[in-house]
Amino acid sequence: MSVFYRYKGSLRNPRTQAGRSPGRPEGNASVSGATTAATTVGPAVTATAVINLDLEGPTINRHLYGHFAEHLGRCVYGGFWVGEDSPIPNEGGIRLDVVEALRALDIPNLRWPGGCFADEYHWRDGVGPREERPRMVNTHWGNVEENNHFGTHEFMALCELLCAEPYISGNVGSGTVREMSEWVEYLTRDGDSPMVRLRKANGRNEPWRVPFWGIGNETWGCGGNMRAEYSADLARQYATYCRDHGDNTLYRIASGASDDDYKWTETLMQQISCFGCEATPKNFFQALSVHHYTLSGPWEAKGSATVFDTDDYYRTMLSARGVDRVIAGHSAVMDVYDRGRTVGLVLDEWGTWWDVEPGTNPGFLFQQNTLRDALVASTHFDIFHKHAARLRMANIAQTVNVLQAMLLTDGDALVRTPTYHVFEMNKGHQDATSLAVHLRAPLARRAVGEAELETVSASASVKDGSLLVSLTNLDAERPVEVRLDLRGGTVGAPEARLLTAGRLQDHNTPEAAATVAPRAFEGVRSVDGGLTLTLPPHAFLTVRAPLTAVEH
Repeated sequence: MSVFYRYKGSLRNPRTQAGRSPGRPEGNASVSGATTAATTVGPAVTATAVINLDLEGPTINRHLYGHFAEHLGRCVYGGFWVGEDSPIPNEGGIRLDVVEALRALDIPNLRWPGGCFADEYHWRDGVGPREERPRMVNTHWGNVEENNHFGTHEFMALCELLCAEPYISGNVGSGTVREMSEWVEYLTRDGDSPMVRLRKANGRNEPWRVPFWGIGNETWGCGGNMRAEYSADLARQYATYCRDHGDNTLYRIASGASDDDYKWTETLMQQISCFGCEATPKNFFQALSVHHYTLSGPWEAKGSATVFDTDDYYRTMLSARGVDRVIAGHSAVMDVYDRGRTVGLVLDEWGTWWDVEPGTNPGFLFQQNTLRDALVASTHFDIFHKHAARLRMANIAQTVNVLQAMLLTDGDALVRTPTYHVFEMNKGHQDATSLAVHLRAPLARRAVGEAELETVSASASVKDGSLLVSLTNLDAERPVEVRLDLRGGTVGAPEARLLTAGRLQDHNTPEAAATVAPRAFEGVRSVDGGLTLTLPPHAFLTVRAPLTAVEH
């Protein structure tokens, strides 16, 4: 029985369907701003976004659009992996409709095997003939047994099918320095050595290229409950023995802070020599991580993914906006110790976290994905682009069937979530040159408790002679009239796409797969010096236009 149908009380709760706007566009029809705009509440909201086309900023690293696949719930088993004997089309056991959907996103990297699972995973259990691999207990997530059929070779085959670079998270919590060092050797060394011979015996002659290597995960919590000083010492030690073999150069990522624990980041940065001098510091690791999730309430009562009111929605968006403060705070600490910004900041876990769908295993973290989740993602990307000089990678948690997933699967059904469409609409920003967006929108604000939420978000970039602007209106009720004031150049005819729905709680299911899906938007008009449009409430929009001239 499909999970899409079994839990009708949560996935198709009547409260999420009642009051559906009869005017919401269906299918792939083109829409204008007037088609989906709700009745204006209060004074008209206007916004001006000044973009200097001739003032280029840092490159938006494509790895800011990274993904995360942990052995958790049905992310790996039932998500990516169905086995070679499955009637679902697969290649070597890897589910091909999932691969096809993710390749459409130009997925740049995939983090594996965790997460908390990484620090109880011993890689040698996942190589060799599958029928001979020992079973293990996943104590973190559901206390279920795993057969280790999806291991190192299967993960690397998945990355090759996805055309994505692997990001492996190594075991510091319950592993050893030797274990991690030998995993690097097994994967990346050529020639002749004990680990090379083992790899060849397991069917792989040539080494793989593995650029990204995590030195532990959440060592402050599930990765060992360590103090910052002890974790920092281990980061130096483990990084020393994670060698570069041949032409494979590791980008070592030390396990970093939770949320706004800036002291943890400072402790890690103090491990870099040459503090305060102009010389290039000796980096035992090339980056450090931080984790930050978006909630609407406390961890103990995170709320439903689909049953929520407008107050819950605005609290969620205020939490999502908070990632700007978190990234800026860690960046400021890092700048003290690393003036040249040679050490990267990696947000390798981010996204929404809700209570699991009723009736599902609480350790599997399965949740639906609504328009609200999509707007969290679009807002995050604007913030990521803003911090492109220091932020080198980000990985949404997680890719399939867990937390803020791109895809939901069960049996032969596959659903692209609203969040998936944000990644697809925004993929043109990958490896593009960022442009600063100076936003003026004094009335685009909402009171959220004692705080204030800015309800318009934007970012812009140029690549291959084309301008891409992303715009989000977080206001649940009011449209916003936006003027894109383009200076230092001119653009040609714009093309736009809109992602919205009749209600914030709308989501996609197998029989209604396009309830929240992008549609052509014909409401962008060229005016002297730029573009104008009316952005509907609770909506995400991308505008692409060719650069016809740039002043120098």
